[in-house]
Amino acid sequence: QVQLVESGGGLVQSGGSLKLSCVAYGFIFSDRVMSWYRQAPGEERELVASITPSGATTNYADSVKGRFTISRDNAKNTVYLQMNSLKPEDTAVYYCKSNRIGRPVYWGQGTQVTVSS
Repeated sequence: QVQLVESGGGLVQSGGSLKLSCVAYGFIFSDRVMSWYRQAPGEERELVASITPSGATTNYADSVKGRFTISRDNAKNTVYLQMNSLKPEDTAVYYCKSNRIGRPVYWGQGTQVTVSS
């Protein structure tokens, strides 16, 4: 069964850090682009960061550059998002996404990140 299971969210003070994890089940993880998205209340879902199958190339939204780092461990079928210097505007539900051209797109169920001021 195909699943993406996120964890690591929670409540943190402004300036703090969190590390999100997303474990993949039921498909070949190592040939897929993995991404983190987020959605704040009343807002559209937005791309936060993405990483190519090998991990060689990463891409970040301007709002998180220099603060967030995406990484992956293909041996563990896991993608991570290290979030540092968190701000209240980072508060959102964070989702991981898996995609490959010509194949179905998979989403996780989301993990809540709340940053207090």
